[in-house]
Amino acid sequence: MISLIQLIRVKHWVKNLFIFIPAFFAGVLFDPENIVPLLIGFACFSLVASAIYVVNDYRDIEQDRNHPEKKNRPLASGAVSPAVAGIVLVICLGVGFGLSYYVSFNFFLVLGLYFILNLGYSLGLKNISILDIMIVASGFLLRTIAGGIIIQVSVSQWLLIMVFLLALFLALSKRLDDLIVSEQEGKVSRKIVKHYNLGFVHSGIAMIAGIIMVSYIMYTISDEVKARLHSEHLYFTAIFVIAGLLRYLQITLVEQRSGSPTKIFLTDRFIIVTLFGWVASFFILIYLNR
Repeated sequence: MISLIQLIRVKHWVKNLFIFIPAFFAGVLFDPENIVPLLIGFACFSLVASAIYVVNDYRDIEQDRNHPEKKNRPLASGAVSPAVAGIVLVICLGVGFGLSYYVSFNFFLVLGLYFILNLGYSLGLKNISILDIMIVASGFLLRTIAGGIIIQVSVSQWLLIMVFLLALFLALSKRLDDLIVSEQEGKVSRKIVKHYNLGFVHSGIAMIAGIIMVSYIMYTISDEVKARLHSEHLYFTAIFVIAGLLRYLQITLVEQRSGSPTKIFLTDRFIIVTLFGWVASFFILIYLNR
């Protein structure tokens, strides 16, 4: 059972919380009529994402066996057989797409696009530099768009830009970790690593971090957002965004341990505190002022 949970990477389901972002920023997250559809949408993306993880792990068995951490994955280690993994794959896809059609046809289409993009990623597009991180970032963008479709609210263009940039930032940080592992181990753990180097990745990470900060500040002071959320003080929340990004840069560039963004967000105390502060401040400004 533990191996199956590891196979579908339940801990990575936290990425699908991006579905709740449009509702949170629109100030309607806790409206009773939105809770159940959003939870179903979260489950749909989680199941389809797990199916993609199974495909990816099956195709990368040999490469994962050369990686110091990924060699312990269920398929690479032999804890789960390919046949069992195939059954899990079919169940995840069937339930995920079935529930998505129940939510709405448009949501079903967005989930289908997410699946096609990531299936293409697993089948070879991940070996094309730049395109690989763009596809990863697009996955988070589609989650956010899907969240807006589920509750039928328009998503701010600033919000979409920030989500895409943040995902791009995390994807580049992951490539940096691949480079570091390859240098330490003396062998290439991923083919795509050959198309990146430390100078390029460092520059990209720093550039995107700066753009994210500016975009977020522009979002909080835009007239449309202030009018819609009924608050003139949203820019105060930028303190937590800047602190969190600087901490992630420190983890990535100084401590060189950017392997799993999910793990960092769940274990690093400084980032946990900044995330809590950001959510709490936004909650106070949006929900308690209504």
